[in-house]
Amino acid sequence: MASGLQTECWTEEITCPICLDFFTDPVSLDCGHNFCHSCITRNWEKQETNRCAVCQETFPEKSLRVNRAMASLAERARKFSLTPTQRENKLRCEIHQEELKLFCESDKKLLCLVCRDAREHRDHRFLPIAEAVEIYKVTKRRFYNGWRQTCERFRNYRHRWKKTGRSFCR
Repeated sequence: MASGLQTECWTEEITCPICLDFFTDPVSLDCGHNFCHSCITRNWEKQETNRCAVCQETFPEKSLRVNRAMASLAERARKFSLTPTQRENKLRCEIHQEELKLFCESDKKLLCLVCRDAREHRDHRFLPIAEAVEIYKVTKRRFYNGWRQTCERFRNYRHRWKKTGRSFCR
């Protein structure tokens, strides 16, 4: 059985950076980033230009390519119930084969109840996995929003700089 870390690594690749859930009708942009079709469409409706929500590359036309491979992987992940909200196939501790129920904030690891009582985690703080997921989703959204705002400010500065005819190198 795959460890929690291995599962986390590959499930992150099939997660939309906008909704932070497994892809639904995934599409690829020319820059190579993938999104749920509905997420990127809604995102572009809010903006004046068609920009990638990750790298901020601008596209003159809405050229979305269906990503069948990503759709297949996301569907498989749903079948295996790899999201924390689904309970059918629960992830298990590699050492104790117990269900992983806790997130150790100190080590950033998923733990079973037996591991929680181990010496190495004695003075650590723990959260139920579902609660940790919600906290980290909010944190990830804030990071992406902060990144977008920084990129937008940079583009505005660059635009104003070009408009005034100034050059960085003189």
